[in-house]
This record gives sequence, structure tokens and C-alpha cells, in this order.
Amino acid sequence: MTPERSVAADNATENVVPEEIEHGERVTDLRGRIGRYRSSVPDARGKFGPFGGKFVPETLISCLEELEEAYKKVSKDPTFQQELAQQLRDFAGRPTPLYFAERLTAHFARPDGSGMQIYLKREDLLHTGAHKINNALGQVLLARRMGRTRIIAETGAGQHGVATATVCARFGLPCVVYMGARDMERQKLNVFRMRLLGAEVRPVHTGTATLKDALSDAIRDWVTNPSTTHYVVGSVAGPHPYPAMVRDFHYVIGEEVYQQVQERHGPGRLPDILVACVGGGSNAIGLFRRFVDEPSVRFIGVEAAGRGLDTHEHAATLTKGSVGVLHGSMSYLLQDDDGQIVEAHSISAGLDYPGVGPEHAFMRDTGRAEYLSVTDEEALDAFQLVSGLEGILPALETSHAFAALKRINDTIPAGARPIVVVNCSGRGDKDVNTVITALKERNSPLVSGLDI
Repeated sequence: MTPERSVAADNATENVVPEEIEHGERVTDLRGRIGRYRSSVPDARGKFGPFGGKFVPETLISCLEELEEAYKKVSKDPTFQQELAQQLRDFAGRPTPLYFAERLTAHFARPDGSGMQIYLKREDLLHTGAHKINNALGQVLLARRMGRTRIIAETGAGQHGVATATVCARFGLPCVVYMGARDMERQKLNVFRMRLLGAEVRPVHTGTATLKDALSDAIRDWVTNPSTTHYVVGSVAGPHPYPAMVRDFHYVIGEEVYQQVQERHGPGRLPDILVACVGGGSNAIGLFRRFVDEPSVRFIGVEAAGRGLDTHEHAATLTKGSVGVLHGSMSYLLQDDDGQIVEAHSISAGLDYPGVGPEHAFMRDTGRAEYLSVTDEEALDAFQLVSGLEGILPALETSHAFAALKRINDTIPAGARPIVVVNCSGRGDKDVNTVITALKERNSPLVSGLDI
């Protein structure tokens, strides 16, 4: 096994191969074999169908069980829920607007005026610049309830690290953030922001020096310090109860969309299509979850195709991956025939993860959600398009969702004007240097004469 898998799966408490998969079978698709999507997931074992679970060393079992029990209690505790709602409102800046993207809508409109009515859920306007603070606030408040005195986190693009460091500064808790050395180079601004907020940023040089390696080192830290430390996982990945807990802390995104669409279009009106980028998948699940029992609402997740699906330089886990275990959970992974994790690639530091949250795997294989992928080049084009048309610089992660709009528009029936909500999960200030470098390689006139 790779180091990444051994951290998660050694001394696992469940069989690594679910009963739906025959021993030795390399599975890239369970559609037709696991029934329909059930909104009651996960079950008591933390399973989303065959996905999810708890594949961790024995030293973490009691920590996860304690965390699960604590989360169940605060989920029903009105005092905790009131405190979280107040912090989301007064500190994070909720609710976020549902913004009608008039010029982007016109860009994709057909001659007869039909086509998508595009709305943006402006999570980029939250404090720290992304949706990540929803989960960071929830988990740090929970950690305080549990008596934990130290917070750790992993980060890729830096947004989760910044959000966690921000909340720790707010409540006076020490914070350590693990970040791949390669990602630190790409996201220097966020590294500085975390340090300014009082966090210790620990570079990770092992493996590919990106998000998966940061996550592995964070797990190692937690194994060593389970009684004093809470690990704020940044996505809907990891062992149970993290995928469900992180999802629930982001549920507010879809709940606000549900209310805001009706405020604009009348009682009972639902969005027709929801679109979000998918790395681990937290912003997408936060948008989708409120509508899982509304079959008329179409879910579209957008992965990173990197330099192309015909290369090995992409992060399209649901498109090209196979079933395996990574970081304590069973899902689709990018791995070779021997089960070794292979390097993911994306121009976006927040999407180059070789796994995906187990609920997304379950949604894909039950047909509840669709998953597309777009290349680095398409994401760069979308970054420029949205910036120029709407005056909004989207994060490179979010730009992947925008890049899928043309393909989505091609599926719209003639004469239809569906409500399409794109989760604008983060702002792109952090990505400007990456974009400048990429545009220089294109000889773009936008960077002509710039000595940066």
C-alpha cells in the first residue's frame, strides 16, 4: 500500500472491499448495482451505499466515536445552533446573495431569447472569500464544546486553511495548518494570510507535495495527539462522521438558495439546475443537499480534467477513477492497477485531489447527480469570461463550474428558460499570480508588458 492508504486503512475496523464488489474486481462504475439514492444516508456505519465508512487506525476509533456522539448532541441543541447561526450571520456574513448574472445569461442566450437564466450563489462574498468558513465555524465551535485545546487542518488552495485560522483567531485557539510545499508556492498570499492570523503553516514535502499529502500529515498529527486536538477536515471526505458533518455545516448554502429562488420567482418555484465544482466536493454537497428529494432539480458537478482526460494529468476522479480506500473512507480514487494512488493535476490547487467525497460517489452511481470535467484551458477561459462580463473574479476552482455552462446550455430544450444556479464558491484574488503565469504562456495581451 502507499503511505497515503496505510495511514487510513491500517487496522481498519471494516472490510476494505464492500459486499457489492467481488474480491479482486477493479470497479470503475457501480451504476445499476446499488439501487437508488437515499436521502437518509449515511447509515449508522457511516455508509453511503457501499461508499464511506471508517477505515482508520485503532488509535482514532474512540476519537471518531466521541466526535460522532458530540455532533449528534449539538445537532439537537438549540443553544449550539443559535450560536452557530449568530456567528454565521455576524462574523461570516450570511446570508449570501443570489445574484442574477444578466450579462452571462445574455452571452449564452439563443436568438429566440431562450436558454439558461444564470444565478450565482455568492459564497465568494463570505468573510475569508469562500464557502469554507461555514464548516470551519461549525467544527471549531464543536471542538470547544468537546474541550479540545488545539486545532489542526489541511489545505490545498489555502481557503480552508485561512478559514480555520480565522476562526481560531476569533476564539483564541492555537492552529496548525498542513499544506503541500507545491501548493504553498502557488498560494503564497494565503500562506501569508494564515501566518498573519496566528496559524503555524507546516509545509509537506512528501509525495506530490499537494493536498492529499497535507491531509495524510494532518491525520498523522491527529493520531499522535487525539485527546487534545481536533482535526478540522476541510471537505466531505475522510472517515465517518466527517462526510456527513461537513455536509451539514454547508447545508445553509442550499437552504438559502431554496428560499431566495422563491422570493424571486414565487412560492413553490425551484431551481432547475444546480452547478458546482467538485474536488473533495463540499461546496457542491452544500448546494445540492437541500434538493435531494426534489427530482425535478438537476445536479451537475464539475471536476478538473487538467491537461486532458487522455493524459495522466487530471483530477477527474469520478470520470476516470476506480473504487478504493483513501484517508479513512471508501470512494472513487485515482489509482493504478496495483492500488497505488497516482498524482492528480489541476491548475486549481483546491481540485487536485485524487479522491472525492463518498456521497458524490453514491450520487453518481445512483444517477442522482451528473459529473462533467473541464480542462485547465477551459477554466482559464471561464475565469476571463466571468471577470469581463460580470465584474467578478471567480476562484480557479469555481471557474471550472463556469466552464461547464456552454455544455449544459447545449442540453437545454428549445424554448426553455431554466433557472441555473452556479455556486460561486470562492473569489479569485488568490489565483491572480497563477493566472498571470498561465496567460504569459499563451502570450495573452492581458499580461503584455507586465513584469510580475
